[in-house]
Formats: sequence, structure tokens, C-alpha cells
Amino acid sequence: MTFQGWNYGDMFDAVARAVPSDRPALICGERVVTWSEFDRRTNSLARSLLAGGARAGEKLALYMRNHPAYLEGVAAGFKARLVHVNVNYRYVADEVRYIFENSDAAVVIFAREFSPIVEQIRPGLPLVRRWLVVEDGSEEAIPDFAEAYEPLAADGEGRALEIERSPDDLFFIYTGGTTGMPKGVMWSHDCLRRALLNPALVARVPENLGEHVEIVAEGPGTITLPACPLMHGTGLLTSLSALIGGGTVVLLASAHFDADEMWAAVDRSRAQQIIIVGDAFAKPMLRSLDHANGRYDVSCVASIVSSGTMWSTEVKQGLLRHMPQVALVDSFGSSEAVGFGLSVMTAEGEVETAKFQIGDNVKVFTPEGREVRPGSGEVGLIARGDPLPEGYYKDQAKTDSTFKVIGGVRYSIPGDFCSVEADGTITLVGRGSGCINTAGEKVFPEEVEEVLKLHPDVEDALVVGVPDERWGQAVTGLVELRAEAAFDEAALREHVRTRLAAYKTPKRLIPVPRMFRAPNGKADYKSARDRALEELGAKP
Repeated sequence: MTFQGWNYGDMFDAVARAVPSDRPALICGERVVTWSEFDRRTNSLARSLLAGGARAGEKLALYMRNHPAYLEGVAAGFKARLVHVNVNYRYVADEVRYIFENSDAAVVIFAREFSPIVEQIRPGLPLVRRWLVVEDGSEEAIPDFAEAYEPLAADGEGRALEIERSPDDLFFIYTGGTTGMPKGVMWSHDCLRRALLNPALVARVPENLGEHVEIVAEGPGTITLPACPLMHGTGLLTSLSALIGGGTVVLLASAHFDADEMWAAVDRSRAQQIIIVGDAFAKPMLRSLDHANGRYDVSCVASIVSSGTMWSTEVKQGLLRHMPQVALVDSFGSSEAVGFGLSVMTAEGEVETAKFQIGDNVKVFTPEGREVRPGSGEVGLIARGDPLPEGYYKDQAKTDSTFKVIGGVRYSIPGDFCSVEADGTITLVGRGSGCINTAGEKVFPEEVEEVLKLHPDVEDALVVGVPDERWGQAVTGLVELRAEAAFDEAALREHVRTRLAAYKTPKRLIPVPRMFRAPNGKADYKSARDRALEELGAKP
């Protein structure tokens, strides 16, 4: 299949002309931004960015929770040929400063609630020439050097820029990974488009932009609700795909995830697709439906898509009891490689947790570069071929260690271990950087975590390795208990021992009031390990 190079700025221009002007592009609470308004506002913002001195290839950082301005900023940046930079809003001042500095950000759009941090770090960021502040209902004092975002989007002339863009324009997505400081993954627009518009994700893959516009014009587009943050790839890339498809993105107005708010928004907007990150979202969603007594009409939901962490079969079964029409999709991928595999569960049958249908251009290799034979039981590293990012910004060593050429083909190998079954499916074992070496045996935390979460008293769990004189590393679990459940360490250990090899059973279990996870549901293993070390009096 031959693809022509596209640019997301061109795609937004073309899609806006193809869809009805009054179709909602963004919904957040009571606020609705139609496609006509979205097009005008992003054109005006893009013109303002360029008029303010921004140049093609410079970096535009977005520092806010889920808000219409985030997606407007992304689209305006594409149109002005600026490079998107995502900022984790949970970072402390030094970490935020690092992202701005490492990315060479020239323009920052930030929410008013983060004004104190912005004011604190600004003196050390001479490359940032422009700060735009988004009103978010907070009462923080706005720095005097910041410009108001809203007039720039609302008051301009709104005409398309009519500039020549390139398929090689860049899109950054900073990923925290499991070790070290965050890394900026560099995607070209054309490679990102080929990764997101592929046969595994869309019913019809367009050959060119004209055909894509024809497809968009034929249908109403999908109404997508990202329950997870836009600052991470799962929420952002699915939202981007929904908009490029001429659809609608529904955002939740609250600062923290509230399952009742989400189901009310689904009912009100008739959302067809919900985006989550594993059980951290799915469990509260199920509890909400269990207690709602049919209060929410969820018959509109066609799919729930999860990525980034394991989503347990038991929770999926519970959701299907309420929504038998829904397809529950596990998408296995990363910021460095979209489309390792998919797992789809419906009311027709179960799918084992962590088992995926392998994607196109995907193979599994041993660390030495030998391809793993299906059905052999051997564990290897999953690898994705083209389309791929260019690498990590300002980190050639990390680029070389993740993107490798094997047999003349360039692959992305982020470090996920899995086995290949005889039928060609893959079973995810875990991320190698978190692997625990206990008395010479390797234990992948995710496997133990999933077993712990099967216990009726456990709401959530993480497993880490703690230094130990006897074992080298001791398998140690942290558990968040369900409401009113009593902590019984011996019973939880026995629960694991009956399901896994004895050496995988945690030597110690530690109750915590709330599990260590980022807003997108991904595990914060560093904080979990720090708590374990503190509780056990162990040395790092």
C-alpha cells in the first residue's frame, strides 16, 4: 500500500471543511465547541503564535489537566508547524523545569492553577519567550508576564493559514518510562499518521488525504471520551484520532477521575468509545455501575479501550454484565511503538489477561537478537518495525539502546518481555527494567500483581524488589485494600502461593491507603519501592 506524506495541520484543515459546521468537536461539561468554532479558534491561535515570533520547528509545551485548550493547543501547534511537548501536571517544579529545558520549549500554554510553579521556574528558562495562561476556575495569581489564552483563540480572524507544511514535521511525546528522567520520543507527522491509521485500528485505510476526507464526510465520526489524561499518549493519541476522523472528544471537567461523573457524561453526550488505563479506571467504573441501579443509559457505548497496563478479566466480565454490547479492547503499545498487539473481549467469550493478537511488523527476539519460536515457551523482547519514531530527543545513547537493526530491519524494542504461543498470539510477561532477581530466579512484578488483585480484599497492588542479604532481592508487595477489609498478610501470601511458584510469593506485604499510580493509571514503581524501603527499614 502506497501512502503519500501527510501533515496533521493539513489534516485538521481538510477535516474541518468536510464535517458539518455545527457538529461538536469538543464537549466539556456544559461547554460545547463546534467544529466550525474549533477550526476558527485554532486558526486564530496558530496565527497569534506565528505573529508572536514562533518559528516552524520550535517547541510548544502544554501544561494543564484535561481541558478544551489542550486539544486546541495541539491543533494550533500543528497548523503553525510547532512541535507538541506534553507536561505531566503532577510533576514538582524541578521536574517541570526539566521538561521545558530539555525540550527547548519556546512557547508554554499553562493552566492558571499552575501559576505558582511557572512563576518559580521562569527565571531559569530563557528559551521560553511566551507564556499563555488558560483560565481553569482556580484563584491563583496570574504572573504579570503571562498573556491570556482565551482572547488569542476567540478574537482572531479565524482564517486558515494556507502555509506549506511537511510530513517530516515533528511531534514529541515525553514518556517517563521506568528509570531516569523523562525522554522525548520524536515522531514525524507521517510516521505517526501511519501508526494510528492502520488496518488494526480503522475499518478502511485511506491511500491519500483526499480519500481520508471522503471517508470522514461519509459518517458522523466517533464520540470519544478519554477518561485518562491528555498529557499521556493513551488519552492524547486516541483523542487525536477521534478528531482527525471528524468525531467528537468529550472531556471530564473534574480535576480527578470520578466514575459517576464519567457515566453521567457518557449518558448525556452519547459517547461511543471510552479510553482508560487498566483497572485503576475500570474498577471504579464497575463499582459505579453496580451501585447506579440503571441510572445511566450506557447503551450508546460500543467499545472501551485500555492501554498502558494490564486490565483484569474479572473486571471486564463485570463491565460486560452491564454492557453486553461492548467490545473491551486491550491495546498493547508504547510511546515508542504503536501497535504491538490487540486483545478484544466481548460477551461472546473470555480472553486471558495479558494475551494479545500480534500486530503487523511485530516480532519477538531474545536479548541476543534471535527470533523466538512460537510455542517454544521461551521469553523474549517484543519488537515493532516501521512506522517508528526517529528516536529520543537529545539522547542518542537511549535511542541506540531502544531502536535496533536486526536482519536489516529497524525495530523499536522498549523492553517488554513476552512469550509467543503456538497459535501466534503473545502473552505479556512484564517490563524488563522492573524484573526482580530473587535467588537467581526472575520474577516479573505484573504477574504477581494480577494474582494479588484477584483476592476479594485487594483493590490494587504493586510489586517491587527490595535488597535482601539472603535473596539478593526480596519480592515485596504493596496492597490497597477494599473499603472495610482487614489486612491479613498470611492469607494474601497463601493466596499467591496457591497460584504461582513459591519463589514468586511476596516475602512481605505492606498495606497502603492509596496505590502509587500516575493520573493515567500507570504504576509509579519508584514511589512504591521508596515506601517499601521505608516501611521495612531496608537500604536502597
